[in-house]
Amino acid sequence: MTAAAEQTTGAPTVLVLNGPNLGRLGARTPEVYGTASFDDLTRELGAEGARLGLRVDVRQSDDEAELIGWLFEAIEQRSPVVLNPAAFTHYSYALADAAVQVPEAGLPLVEVHISNPAGRERFRQRSVISAVATGTIAGFGFDSYVLALEAIARLQGR
Repeated sequence: MTAAAEQTTGAPTVLVLNGPNLGRLGARTPEVYGTASFDDLTRELGAEGARLGLRVDVRQSDDEAELIGWLFEAIEQRSPVVLNPAAFTHYSYALADAAVQVPEAGLPLVEVHISNPAGRERFRQRSVISAVATGTIAGFGFDSYVLALEAIARLQGR
């Protein structure tokens, strides 16, 4: 599923990439992830991006290969990335190998999580992405994404 958020003319584009099951926000485990939908997230990030002078392109896929392709697209287009790898956080070395190339290309890559994985089940407490990300923000609901956009705007001098 791909959804382009509200765009700001001439502004740099930030890819906001979301992994498996996040397209089911609002319906999936609302006591952990809240009741707002993926469309709500897309609208909120579009508005936040406009406020920060950024274009925001919000995407979601349950397919690891598609996420990896989007990371390569970000490198080619010189786009910073906000990445919620979801379940891939804990075991996808392929995604980590692709993700490390974003900061190696001089672009910010901010790992985000709606919940706080460190406070959840033991298997969720390890991230193979954190070690390659520019930074990680977790546990603030949708505000984790907002904080990531603010960090990218600051890193880009906006």
